[in-house]
Amino acid sequence: MTRVVIVSSGMSEASSSTLLAGQFADALGRLGEGVSVETVELRPLAHDVVDASITGFASPRLQHVHDLLAAAGVVVVTPIYKASYPGLFKAFVDALDQDVLIGKTVLLAATGGTARHSLAIDFALRPLFAYLQAVVVPTGVFASPHDWGSAGSSALAGRVDRAVGELLSLLSGSGSGRTPDDEIDLFSDTMLSVSDPGRE
Repeated sequence: MTRVVIVSSGMSEASSSTLLAGQFADALGRLGEGVSVETVELRPLAHDVVDASITGFASPRLQHVHDLLAAAGVVVVTPIYKASYPGLFKAFVDALDQDVLIGKTVLLAATGGTARHSLAIDFALRPLFAYLQAVVVPTGVFASPHDWGSAGSSALAGRVDRAVGELLSLLSGSGSGRTPDDEIDLFSDTMLSVSDPGRE
């Protein structure tokens, strides 16, 4: 059975990162035959993460999360504040064993208060996971406030499905599953809102 762990570092129970993590769980359930999905919220583990950063030792429940990551494909979902991921997410990554993600397939996703944060996936998250020697899924998913409205929700769902399809294809050993004929929504309202803030 294929196992996927979704790590969400949303800072509140109803955060957009938590909502996006839920969309990934739903898409994995629809598109992944025989896929086991487990979602880990970092917010309840905040004290464990800080303690591990100070002492160098993971608590039993934090070690359990580390063990899950070592045996699964991974989806990470983080909010973006001031053009980068928050300290809780980075402290969690810092507390991981150096080699736990080597060769692991990782899908990157983020949320932010404006589409102008969307490049954080490429300039902040990708280098981090490249350093950890993970195999990063080609399509990253960013969700801005526009994506949660009726005008943007279908485009977001399409990006989530495409990224999940790539993740599952990579986990099965079939490459990304993409072809040159695939459509990419570079000119959707979501992407155009980067240059036209009035769209948000």
